[in-house]
Amino acid sequence: MTKALQPARWIAAALLATATIAPAQTARPALDYASAAKIRDTCLDWAAKNGKRMTVAVMDTHGMLVVYAHMDGASYQAGEMARWKATAASRFGRATADIAKLNPAPNVPNVATIPGGVAVYTADGVALGGVGVSGGRPDEDVGCATGGIAAAGLKTDKPPQPQ
Repeated sequence: MTKALQPARWIAAALLATATIAPAQTARPALDYASAAKIRDTCLDWAAKNGKRMTVAVMDTHGMLVVYAHMDGASYQAGEMARWKATAASRFGRATADIAKLNPAPNVPNVATIPGGVAVYTADGVALGGVGVSGGRPDEDVGCATGGIAAAGLKTDKPPQPQ
């Protein structure tokens, strides 16, 4: 080894000797495919039994699509609306009907104010994502989303935090 590299080696050794070990990344629940598929399938079953042509989008907390279904005969617009609602619910962690109560400025990207987007939480209150449903009346869209979330054993609201 050349004499020019020896000081760098000593510095590196000193830094390694004094370094502390960083803790491992904390594991966090995530919305898996099986849960997302259960939400989608429950909603589609309800829609089929009730003669509705609906679209369902389920996204994770980053707004990434996990599952999507567009029933035969559902309009193109229903598909766009379902994705828009799911994006808003997943990124803001609240139902799109609740976002509307905040009276956001018009044309803000990814802010849906039409009912049918519902946030998804674990029983412990960890945000997992959001569901967007379109193709029925607003109450049917919300009911379809909340029914699917419940069937997957998940929650639609963050539980109140102890004070």
